[in-house]
Amino acid sequence: MGNSIFVRNRSVPIFIAVLALVALGVTFLSPAYGTGALSVSFTKVLGMTLCLCLAALAMDLVWGYCGILSLGHFAFFGLGGYMIGMWLMTARTEAVIRANLAESPIPPTEAEVSQATALQIFSVVGAEDWPWMWAVSDSLFLSLVMVVLVPGLLALVFGWLAFRSRVTGVYLSILTQAMTLALSLYLFQNDTGLRGNNGLSGLQNIPGAEAIGQERLSVWFFWASALALGLGYIGAAWLVSGKFGNILRGIRDDELRVRFLGYPVEVYKLVVFTLSAMICGVAGALYYPQAGIINPDEIAPIASIYLAVWVAIGGRGRLYGAVIGAAVVSLLSTYFTSGRAPDVDLGFYEISWIDWWPVLLGLGFVLVTLFAPRGLAGLFDYVVRRQDP
Repeated sequence: MGNSIFVRNRSVPIFIAVLALVALGVTFLSPAYGTGALSVSFTKVLGMTLCLCLAALAMDLVWGYCGILSLGHFAFFGLGGYMIGMWLMTARTEAVIRANLAESPIPPTEAEVSQATALQIFSVVGAEDWPWMWAVSDSLFLSLVMVVLVPGLLALVFGWLAFRSRVTGVYLSILTQAMTLALSLYLFQNDTGLRGNNGLSGLQNIPGAEAIGQERLSVWFFWASALALGLGYIGAAWLVSGKFGNILRGIRDDELRVRFLGYPVEVYKLVVFTLSAMICGVAGALYYPQAGIINPDEIAPIASIYLAVWVAIGGRGRLYGAVIGAAVVSLLSTYFTSGRAPDVDLGFYEISWIDWWPVLLGLGFVLVTLFAPRGLAGLFDYVVRRQDP
C-alpha cells in the first residue's frame, strides 16, 4: 500500500476525486440523464475540453519533465482524429449505400457496395477509388490500433533521427514545428486520400447509434473523455514518480551530467516522446467525433503553440498544472470566440472579443511568465504549503 501511486503522489487521489465530481455534475445537469441545464453542444464542449487536457498532460511529460519544447504535438492529436475519422466515414457511408441499394431488384455485390462507398466519399476531390491509407478503414479494431500506432510511429522515427543527432533546445523546437507544417501542407493536397481541405465531416454521426441520439451520445463521449483523462493522469503520475521520472528531470535540468553518469539519454527522450504522442493520438480520437469535423487546419503549427501556452499558463512540470491551464484557456476561448461575450463599446472603438481573444491569450501568457512563473498551479502549491504544519 505504501508504494501505491495514490500514496506517493498526493495529487492523484485529489485529481481523480475532482474529475469524478465533475463527471457526476455534468451527468446530473445533462439533458439525457439529468435536469437539462446543460445543452448538448456545451456538454460536447466539456468533453472536448477534457480531451485537450489529456493532450496538455502529454505535452507536460515531454516539456515540463524532460525539457523538450515540442511545437508539433498537435500533429499527433490530429493524426489520432484522422485514424478514427476514416472508420467513421467509411462505416456511415457504407450503411447509407446499403440502405439505398436494398430496394434494387438485384442485390448488389460487396465489390459494388465498396465502389459506391468510395465514390460517395472521394467524389468531392475528384477521385473514385480507395486510397492506400484507407486500407483498414472498414475495421473498427484496426482503426483503434492505428489511433496509437500511427502517431507513435511518426514520433518514434522523428525522435530517433533528432535525438541520435543530439539536436536540442530551440533547434529541436523548430524541427518539431517544421514536421507539423509539412504534415499539414501534405494533408491539404487532394491526392493524399484524406479529402484535402474538405477534411472528414459528419463524425458526430456514430454508425449504428442513430437511434441513441446526440443527447446521450454527448454524455457517453464525455464519460469516455473523463475516463481517458483519469487513466492518463494516473499513468503519467506513476511514470514521473519513480526512477524514470527522476532521470527525466535530470535530463531537463542538466542533460550533460545525466549523460556523464552513464544513462542512455536518447533512449529516455525517445520513450517519453513516443509515449506522449500516443496519448495525444487517443485524445484526438475522442475529440473529433465530438467536434464533428477534422481538416488540415487542425494540425496547423499554431495549434501546437497554443498547446505549449496552455501548459505554461497552467504550470509546466506539474501534471495538474497542465490540466488546469488547458481547461481554463479552452473554456475561456469558447466563451470569447463563440459570441457569448458581449462586445465593449468605448465610444471611439468597439472591442470585439472574437478578434481580441488572441491578444488576451498572449497578454495572459506574458503576465504569467513575468509574475507567476510556476503558472496557475503555483497558487495551489502556495495554499498547500500554507496548510502544512
